Amino acid sequence: MLFNSFAFLIFLPLVAATYALLSPRARRFLLLGASFLFYGWWDWRFLGLMVATALVDFAIARALESEGHPRRRLWLLRLSLASNLGVLGLFKYFGFFVDSGLALAAAMGVDASRPVLEIVLPVGISFYTFQALSYTIDVYRRRLPACRSVSHFLLFIAFFPQLVAGPIERASHLLPQLADLRAPTRADLRAALELLVVGFFKKVAVADVIALHVQVPFANPLVHAPADLLLALYLFSLQIYCDFSGYTDIARGSARLFGVELMQNFAQPYGASDIAEFWRRWHVSLSAWLRDYLYVPLGGNRGGEWRTYRNLMLTMLLGGLWHGASWNFVLWGGLHGLYLVAHRWWRSRRPAPPEGPVAGWLGTLGTFHLVAFAWIFFRSPDLARAADFCGVLSGLVVGGGEGVPIGLRVALPVALLAAIEWLARPAASRPPLRERGWAWRGFAYAMLTVAILVFGVLDREVAFVYFQF
Repeated sequence: MLFNSFAFLIFLPLVAATYALLSPRARRFLLLGASFLFYGWWDWRFLGLMVATALVDFAIARALESEGHPRRRLWLLRLSLASNLGVLGLFKYFGFFVDSGLALAAAMGVDASRPVLEIVLPVGISFYTFQALSYTIDVYRRRLPACRSVSHFLLFIAFFPQLVAGPIERASHLLPQLADLRAPTRADLRAALELLVVGFFKKVAVADVIALHVQVPFANPLVHAPADLLLALYLFSLQIYCDFSGYTDIARGSARLFGVELMQNFAQPYGASDIAEFWRRWHVSLSAWLRDYLYVPLGGNRGGEWRTYRNLMLTMLLGGLWHGASWNFVLWGGLHGLYLVAHRWWRSRRPAPPEGPVAGWLGTLGTFHLVAFAWIFFRSPDLARAADFCGVLSGLVVGGGEGVPIGLRVALPVALLAAIEWLARPAASRPPLRERGWAWRGFAYAMLTVAILVFGVLDREVAFVYFQF
């Protein structure tokens, strides 16, 4: 079930209204049933897969807590890793590795045929797999007690507001909230309203509208001029931010209707003054997961300069592959790995960053363009068209003259988004809407609703970009 669907607009108020009438224990089973319905709406067959892998982790975590022998505890952890990563690898990466192997064989002159097997990627598998893995690893490290209720743990994995595309919550943060579900307060409802309205505005009135304008330039860059491709690149940078942060806003707003607070996943990342700060602001839950469960176990910044660079590159390459089973995503992750290595090398030789507003603006501008350049490989259908895009953009390849039409349907929502982002900037002393007077809030919500109805893509359900991951 998509957030931006008519079914969800009926589903969410019904679940929230019923939730308010029930006891804490009954609320858990209501949310669990609603989460199963939400996920099964897309394809009920994969509901069993999610439940089965969750039950394996539940049992392994209980065994880890009671087991005292270090070697047996390590084998239990390996069993959890094999279960989760095995399922993820089969459904997400089987075709990628087969096709890559066939391409390598063909390059070596070996004729091989692809097995006739089409595997459908379950929605959200990357997100709930990482969430489950963090739980078992934390229990193994004895940082977290094992959950003793099956229904409680299943709700932690399947909680519908953040099931499909995060945030990737830590058990230490989400499990206690789900253990004793409370009725939402007035502050919860205010926050939920703001997050839902802003989230739907970002998705329907900005991201989905921009998507209509960037599809052709990325699909066929050779028919566009360099200036048009640069505009398309800027637009896609805005689209993916609004699409994913809009999803997160809707997820956080939906959760607040049930008295649950999810972590903030975006902190105005395009305002970062360097690439390390960008990754502290963009997809915060994934960045923290990669740091704590991949980069640090690899050695982190221990062991010398070159090992630190190696660990950064491996983390970002695997982070790129997590995003999708394609060499485009591996290259995208590799670029960000190179950015982070170069940043760390530079900072090791110039520990004091430049000061002053001009240096800050230049750092932000440069960081944005590095990130935008990497988006070419993220968005392009394949490496060949990414190369064409870069060739035309750089002037090395002559492109056509087909333009990227931009009208008021794009310009006005983007201007309104800029005002929202300015009000919500980190230096602001108050949240942009919820702490203002009721008349001001009502006017702002009405304006955003009108913008959704006037400018938004309402005639079809456009899937969120991160649903494919």
